[in-house]
Amino acid sequence: MVRSEAKDVAGYLAEVSEERRNALERLRRLCRTELAGFDEVMAYGMPAYERDGAVEIAFAAQKQHISFYLLRGDVRETFMERLAGQNMGKGCLRFRKAEAIDYDLVRDLLRATATATGPGAVC
Repeated sequence: MVRSEAKDVAGYLAEVSEERRNALERLRRLCRTELAGFDEVMAYGMPAYERDGAVEIAFAAQKQHISFYLLRGDVRETFMERLAGQNMGKGCLRFRKAEAIDYDLVRDLLRATATATGPGAVC
């Protein structure tokens, strides 16, 4: 997906194919449940969750995969073993197919992000 011009997350999700929309809606529900105190915003053309003005989590439908952005370096370090072997960029997990998303891992990453304090080397 090219960078979205949607004004809100609901508009973003409406632009996505049905297959991916279901996965992204599930990611959204997890984020909204686990990230109490975070604001849901559109940032960089994708749904994002920010706290104190800093985006810490985001997700997006890309052309070849679904990306889950984990922007806290401290949380990535804590989960280094569980993230080993995952398709990862500098700050994102890439899932080639919607059914490949490890929602248990995502939930644990969200919980760790929610309880993390300080700047956490947000990239």
